[in-house]
Amino acid sequence: MNTTNILNQLNTSKFRSSFHLKPNDIDYINNKGMDTIRRHAYDFIIKKLAPMNPKNDGKQTPTHGHPVFIAQHATATCCRTCLNKWYHIPFNRDLTIQEIDMVVDVIMAWITKEIDR
Repeated sequence: MNTTNILNQLNTSKFRSSFHLKPNDIDYINNKGMDTIRRHAYDFIIKKLAPMNPKNDGKQTPTHGHPVFIAQHATATCCRTCLNKWYHIPFNRDLTIQEIDMVVDVIMAWITKEIDR
């Protein structure tokens, strides 16, 4: 999947396009660095989204507290229901390594776009 095309599609959603990083989120990213933010994204996705039946699916991703959480809502990578709706990833299995990589790439592309906004 092309991240630019995905971000353009998501931008047509009033709900998805309503999410933006705040100055304190950008400060956090600048202080930690993009490599650390990417590691955080992998950690969150592997623990909270990759399993077949994640605990509290649909409620596992807060809407604040970390830039990756905001990015997950903006990119419809916040729960398995959104992954299924937007990316056609089935519920009945764990995410593959390739899918995890794709999710993190989309999150990081959105964060980069927000920083450059």
